[in-house]
Amino acid sequence: MPGEEFEGRAAFGGFGPPFGGGPGRSPGSPFGHGFGGRRGGPHGRRGGRARRGDVRASLLALLKERPMHGYEMIAEITERTNGAWRPSPGSIYPNLQLLEEEGLITAEEVGGKRLVSLTETGRAEAEAGPAEPWAEAGREVDWEAVQEVGQALAAVDQAVQQVMRTGTEAQRAKGLAVLTETRKKLYLILAEDD
Repeated sequence: MPGEEFEGRAAFGGFGPPFGGGPGRSPGSPFGHGFGGRRGGPHGRRGGRARRGDVRASLLALLKERPMHGYEMIAEITERTNGAWRPSPGSIYPNLQLLEEEGLITAEEVGGKRLVSLTETGRAEAEAGPAEPWAEAGREVDWEAVQEVGQALAAVDQAVQQVMRTGTEAQRAKGLAVLTETRKKLYLILAEDD
């Protein structure tokens, strides 16, 4: 019921997440410090920067399959989008709270966690909704292309630093002009017809 402790927290009523660990605690941009490693998907990416899917529809679609607890839903969405979308507890638990208040789900304590199930009304709404609402978020980012761009940006950054550190005043001015022209050309790409 709303207001009860859930895994040690009550920040979101009956569905308060235990912050400080678990899914959804990923940093950074695909071009920044959070880009490396093997966590989060087949290309070593961390999720969270792709366009987010519809949280409510995704929860209902998952619960059509079986009862789940909150972190299990986060893990399922992360896996089904190959790490492109990893919803945070701060987006999952308030939605679960609303779904419970609307009478679409019920929750019971099982093994110290709140296991969520659809009510009959909730199942009817889930059946009327999309089968895989997370699919669009999973297709949103071409992570191989992102990785290539990240590597190219790192190489350009090294070249810029070397020109600025060791170049003459005239060379530094030329380098800055190249960067300015490149930025303009990149924006012009968006204006081109496919």
